[in-house]
Amino acid sequence: MDAQINPRKIIHIDMDAFFAAVEQRDFPQYRNKPLIVGGLPNSRGVVATCSYEARAFGIHSVMPSSTALRLCPHAIFVKPRFDAYRDVSEQIRAIFKEYTELVEPVSLDEAYLDVTTTDHFNHSATRIAQDIIQKIKQKTQLTASAGISYNKFLAKIASDINKPNGLFTITPKQGSQFIEQLPIGKFHGIGQATEQKMHALGIYTGKDLKALSKEQLQHHFGKTGVHYFHIAHNEDNRPVRPYRTIKSVGIEKTFTHDLSDPRVIEQSIKCLFSTAFAKLQKKELNALTVTLKVKYENFEQITRSRTGHEHLTDQGLEQEILTALIKKTAIGQRKVRLLGISFSSLEPKSTICHPQQLDLFQLS
Repeated sequence: MDAQINPRKIIHIDMDAFFAAVEQRDFPQYRNKPLIVGGLPNSRGVVATCSYEARAFGIHSVMPSSTALRLCPHAIFVKPRFDAYRDVSEQIRAIFKEYTELVEPVSLDEAYLDVTTTDHFNHSATRIAQDIIQKIKQKTQLTASAGISYNKFLAKIASDINKPNGLFTITPKQGSQFIEQLPIGKFHGIGQATEQKMHALGIYTGKDLKALSKEQLQHHFGKTGVHYFHIAHNEDNRPVRPYRTIKSVGIEKTFTHDLSDPRVIEQSIKCLFSTAFAKLQKKELNALTVTLKVKYENFEQITRSRTGHEHLTDQGLEQEILTALIKKTAIGQRKVRLLGISFSSLEPKSTICHPQQLDLFQLS
């Protein structure tokens, strides 16, 4: 394998509970307490992120805030301060550039670094990652975790293994066996619905996934099945792209039972909208186009889009947009098994003069 002959050295850095950690750093009264950054529980808001004290109660990102409150009634809810997070993110990215120009930011709190040709620490990617973590702690008082490997997929998986404030290295010799033993739910990009579908097909580990042919996986999972095939066979040649172009940001959900009540469907769409918009904020992007995806009970799938002349700037526009999109579907007449919301026609926030964001985390 090429990775074993001439392996790349890729580091994935992921800040630990980033938004919540910044709040706990800046406001001592939040420290050592279950802190949730996101919307109020009496709104349709979602959790942007939460402290590790909150995670102990089963709370996680993109969970409805109302659910988070039920899990932890004494949790503290605060509104995101994206300007503060961007300032810290710029400090962290400046640290990355001390080691390599090949830095691919994924969001405010996450990035890939290609250090293959970096001379630091006698070319040791693990020592470079250790040094980066230490510098981040010194300059920001925040902790980060790192994954080190020879491709992006394994580096991403590795950064989750010793969280928080840890690192893990997967060498070329370990890669294939590591993937075979990895539970399918731990694969990056495989959500709960896909995991359940794979379990129904008898796929529980990377070894099980590897046993299926490319044609079989493509039959069950479409184009994504081809990606699963390559990952299962330890094939990931994606480069670290310093100026990656993101075409769309979104989220979708497959329901355990088909939905028929229009009110429940509409509420689900609003929650998905909030979650997708939170992802858009985290990636520092603005969007002109909103797309609603609907899959009916017979697996027929449609998409309905709306493009504005200006970026979303008013919360009232959200209801107007969603109402218009829903009217173009058979919601209310047909049962629904999947819903999705995505944003496209994207621009970085830095190119927009005096942007005003659609505030889906409104606490008042």
